[in-house]
Amino acid sequence: MKRGVKKTKSKQKQLYQCNDCGKYTPVYFGTGISAKILLFDIETAPMEVFVWGLRHNDYISPESIIKDYSILCWSAKWLFSDEVYGEKVTSQQAQNRQDKSILQTMWRLLDEADVVVVQNGKKFDIPKLNTRFLKAGYPPPMYYQVIDTKEVMSRYFGFSSNKIDYANQFLGIEGKSEMEYEDWIKCVSGGEAAMDSLEKMLSYNKDDVQIMEELYLKLRPWIPSHANLGIYADVDKDCCPNCQSIELKWSGQYSTPLGRYEAFRCRSCGATGRSTKKAHKIKMVDVRN
Repeated sequence: MKRGVKKTKSKQKQLYQCNDCGKYTPVYFGTGISAKILLFDIETAPMEVFVWGLRHNDYISPESIIKDYSILCWSAKWLFSDEVYGEKVTSQQAQNRQDKSILQTMWRLLDEADVVVVQNGKKFDIPKLNTRFLKAGYPPPMYYQVIDTKEVMSRYFGFSSNKIDYANQFLGIEGKSEMEYEDWIKCVSGGEAAMDSLEKMLSYNKDDVQIMEELYLKLRPWIPSHANLGIYADVDKDCCPNCQSIELKWSGQYSTPLGRYEAFRCRSCGATGRSTKKAHKIKMVDVRN
């Protein structure tokens, strides 16, 4: 089997092709297996509450809740896969804030994932989903590592806004369909209008996941705290911890307070890293009197 390269929508060399069967795969040539990376997004129904004022700091007691939030739809895809999964509730379920019927597949995907990629998911999508899983009687999915693109942008960059729409426009990533506040209201209003809005919401949700994949691939080389994908590679060679490629260019040195290491740049994604063994020993000096 020989390696061939296919450019993805992000114009990065990411997929590898078998010259015998022509099939493309995200598994890098020679690494044996690949980490299962899942990208997902959810849309929720708005809460309905009784209030006595519109000031932002007014306290709203739990007794004021008329209808709590629920999941309207979700979408997900495996990294580099063309297939985008997704489910939406019925108009009646949206009106009644019922979402149990669409949780099973989402739970199974998370249970299967090694790493999940989300946009603001650590604060919103994951806690919201976990709450609905708990209510529906599900156990927690198997442990997965989380990469939050919003957190990455905030921690390592200086975007004027960390919203995905702004970041995509700034980086030249193709835009998505637009949703208005009224669309969320229509989703929970019942009737034919709700059905149309729910279908539109799911399409919007699927667009979000595909665009998030493009953003993630642009950000990935810049994430020093990225999940170590090297632990999933069945290979004796060194591989990039960010993308699992074995195509590394070793040059220069990587210095830390504890020592100096050989440095590399990944030829596939551009990430930099270091070897696990020190290139030079540190000479300790006793500075005490």
